[in-house]
Amino acid sequence: MTLDATHDPDLTSWVDSANGHAEFPIQNLPLGVFSVAGGAPRIGVAIGDKILDLCALAAAQMIPDEDWAETLQEPVLNSFFSLGMEASQGLREWLSDLLSDSENETSVSPSLFDRESAEMYVPCAVGDYTDFYVGIHHATNVGSLFRPDNPLLPNYKYVPIGYHGRASSVRVSGHPVVRPSGQRKGPDQDAPARGPSMRLDYELEMGVWVGEGNALGEPIPVDEASQHIAGYCLLNDWSARDLQAWEYQPLGPFLAKSFLTTVSPWVVSPQALAPFMTKMPPRPEGDPAPLDYLDGGPDAAALGIKLEVLLSTEKMRADGDAPHTLSEGDAASAMYWSAAQIVTHHASNGCNLQPGDLIGTGTLSTAEESGYGSLLELSEGGKKPITLPNGETRTFLEDGDEVTLVARCDTPGAVPIGLGSCTGRVLPAK
Repeated sequence: MTLDATHDPDLTSWVDSANGHAEFPIQNLPLGVFSVAGGAPRIGVAIGDKILDLCALAAAQMIPDEDWAETLQEPVLNSFFSLGMEASQGLREWLSDLLSDSENETSVSPSLFDRESAEMYVPCAVGDYTDFYVGIHHATNVGSLFRPDNPLLPNYKYVPIGYHGRASSVRVSGHPVVRPSGQRKGPDQDAPARGPSMRLDYELEMGVWVGEGNALGEPIPVDEASQHIAGYCLLNDWSARDLQAWEYQPLGPFLAKSFLTTVSPWVVSPQALAPFMTKMPPRPEGDPAPLDYLDGGPDAAALGIKLEVLLSTEKMRADGDAPHTLSEGDAASAMYWSAAQIVTHHASNGCNLQPGDLIGTGTLSTAEESGYGSLLELSEGGKKPITLPNGETRTFLEDGDEVTLVARCDTPGAVPIGLGSCTGRVLPAK
């Protein structure tokens, strides 16, 4: 991605709330799906405290490209994403001009809606969802709990590890988290028993939305992989650690993960993130170089995104207490493999990625405890309770707990942007 006029830090919008907005200034322009007043879902773009209804502009024949106009009248972004990066870049440039030129205010204002009053939806019809495990500090921390002498398995630094998740249970931020039930077996138990998970956890992840995709049998070269990424979101792959510990061998995660995955509603484009991308951290001395098919990609492949996890308990909300920050970190230092590399690896056997497919990075933890991305790590597997400011303690999530993921981008010379939030509140098991 190269910088252009859409990134100009002096660029302002005639939508007043966009100027100086913490997340959605005119330099961001993320796409999403929303509805107002019980209406049908439609595609829009976030601008300040407003949402611009792109479906309405298309119906009024204000969209300059026929293909854009046709796909933007659908209730999901899959078809627009299928048009590829050139369409995404073109729409971004057109929207930037539209929302910065005050001559458009009279004709466009009727298609602006208050974001606060809108209902948001998962932005794509998710055909497939794959969750990777590219957070090396998380993998090391978790591996150390079970294999202190050899936390990383031999393939970790050669293969971007992933598993096929459950697409049907992907939901947008705000959807309740019903505590799952399943088989649990503690180390001192002779046989498993079934019941509500007692070790419910969150996972701080980034989500990658697939754009154009590839045909079955046609791999995606790593130097072209970025062109197949439509954008990014926050992702929380809720995990029942006690169910997971019993079921994951030999085939990996199943019911411990498939009950819910939460995504933030806005798709932040690679173009919007261009000023914040950085070089991948150098591999530690002695680590193997990537195999040829994974060696390459963009020079600035690391996501320069600051991540935060907030917890609000039922008691905290009743007492009017602010949410407590559990961790703060960044995506760039957490990922051993880049988004381009995991896209390439996913398609390397000929697997066809389709527009609107969702890819999770896996839990993103930094090397420091202050940036751990799960309670499993923060509580050392439940052995070290976390004390909250009001005196409550947690090892894992309790009913009524609400977890919020937040992401922001900030670098000198660029206007800061955000990705919105990804929130879920735990309800009792059914």
